[in-house]
Amino acid sequence: MKKVVLFVMIFFFCFASCRNSVERKINQIKPGKKELADMNSYLVQKDREKIQSYVERKRIPAKETQTGLWYYIINEGKGKYFGQNDKVTFNYMCSLLDGTECYNSLKLGPKECVIGKSDLEPGLNEGLRMLRPGGEAIFILPPFLAYGLLGDSKSIPSRSIIIYHITISK
Repeated sequence: MKKVVLFVMIFFFCFASCRNSVERKINQIKPGKKELADMNSYLVQKDREKIQSYVERKRIPAKETQTGLWYYIINEGKGKYFGQNDKVTFNYMCSLLDGTECYNSLKLGPKECVIGKSDLEPGLNEGLRMLRPGGEAIFILPPFLAYGLLGDSKSIPSRSIIIYHITISK
């Protein structure tokens, strides 16, 4: 019986010391703020290069905003531009950069939202403000203006660049 107790104690001691060693190693490799900022800058630049390549390949005369949203206004529409708290109804086709369709208003129906108050992606919120009733545009959202690191857990994978073709209802 004493041998069993002694064996259990030795096993527990070895297990605990190994665990502490692993935890110490993990704590030592945690990136600091500078490393995280550098990695983020690198990812943003790589996404920008992918979008640039896409618009050149597809010959889309898109422009980039200061925030990183890429847009091509096909038709601005008529009337006043949409702003904070304006209700907007639009048809859309949402796809990934490789052409994979994620969502489509033909299947799901038009989307209705209030600018600045909805759970819209920040890039789409920004883009809708560039349009007026009847407007049409293509918006290309880098991950940090779309669904970010996690995706939407349905059709959009993590860190995806999203393309929206939008037509605003009149």
